[in-house]
Amino acid sequence: MASFNKVILMGNLTRDPELRTLPSGLSVARISIAINRTYQSKEGEKKEEVTYVDVDAFGKQAETISKWCTKGSGIHIEGRLRLDQWDDKNTGEKRSKLGIVLENFTFVGGRANATPGQDYEESAPAPRRAAPSAPRPSAPPPSDMDDADVPF
Repeated sequence: MASFNKVILMGNLTRDPELRTLPSGLSVARISIAINRTYQSKEGEKKEEVTYVDVDAFGKQAETISKWCTKGSGIHIEGRLRLDQWDDKNTGEKRSKLGIVLENFTFVGGRANATPGQDYEESAPAPRRAAPSAPRPSAPPPSDMDDADVPF
């Protein structure tokens, strides 16, 4: 039977990213996001439910998230579920936790502590400039070819 493991979530960081570097040199960032859901109870009362999810990002993505995100930043993530299992050092019991391994992300909204316009000016690449083009001749160069010689 085929399997499919894909998660798409959008929420806000609950704390600043924790960036580490593995002995191999690979960067790893752990973030935790809160996903809010608003619904109406049977009695008509408006309620809110919050789900907290831990996400691990690797490599350049980890560095980018760590650089640009802070507590409260909005983020849209795509990733896969991963089950971590270990033995508790204190009790010896088997423990497990379901988390997300980030595969792709998009920043949502601006930086929480930025002034208006600051994000664009500080993070946008320099404007593209058109490459100088060679001057076009005013008339086509003379050709020994006849229209009948053109293959199309």
